Amino acid sequence: MVNLTRIYTRTGDAGQTRLSDMSLTSKTDARVAAYGDVDEANSILGVVTALEALPQPILVTLRAIQNELFDVGADLSNPVVAEPKWEPLRVTAANVERLEAWCDEYSEGLPDLASFILPGGTPSAGYLHLARTVVRRAERAAWAAAQEYGFDVGAGEEPGGLNPLAITYLNRLSDLLFILARVANTGHDVLWIPGKDREPVGERAERHRARIRRSQAENA
Repeated sequence: MVNLTRIYTRTGDAGQTRLSDMSLTSKTDARVAAYGDVDEANSILGVVTALEALPQPILVTLRAIQNELFDVGADLSNPVVAEPKWEPLRVTAANVERLEAWCDEYSEGLPDLASFILPGGTPSAGYLHLARTVVRRAERAAWAAAQEYGFDVGAGEEPGGLNPLAITYLNRLSDLLFILARVANTGHDVLWIPGKDREPVGERAERHRARIRRSQAENA
């Protein structure tokens, strides 16, 4: 149970912090970096929901994700052990499956892409793209922690590993945020034109550029 009675505690002034299992670690620990990036992504989603410029169903989805990102952070900060003193909060396959269902739901009706998208558009879309990149960073940080600690169940003095589903969740979430950014732009994405200010080299490049511009015109 979380019980916040005082915000500043002075306990981290020596460069250390405690994980969810109360074990002491450095603030530069790979786990701490991972759940710190998750917290940053969550804060950006807080800006998106504060704008209130998106349809209510999407706002409800984002607020559910914000709550779940706290679960992800709690999971990443809690080493997997065989007999925990308290039942840990873990990301499950159902959490990942719900993200995948949202991906399918919100991508329905969006035009196909002929190229990558330039981040931006509406303020909501811009912040969703920003959140997407931070979630990708959180995923990379979580993989760095997994390289250090593994996925094995800890026993004795050995530190426990990570829950792989927490990393899978971050991967699927970045996909969903990309889709939601497109929805926020109502399908009018600005496409990347490789070497836009240069003459295309070769027929293949010319065809590709023409396809991108045709797609952009059709969806304008």
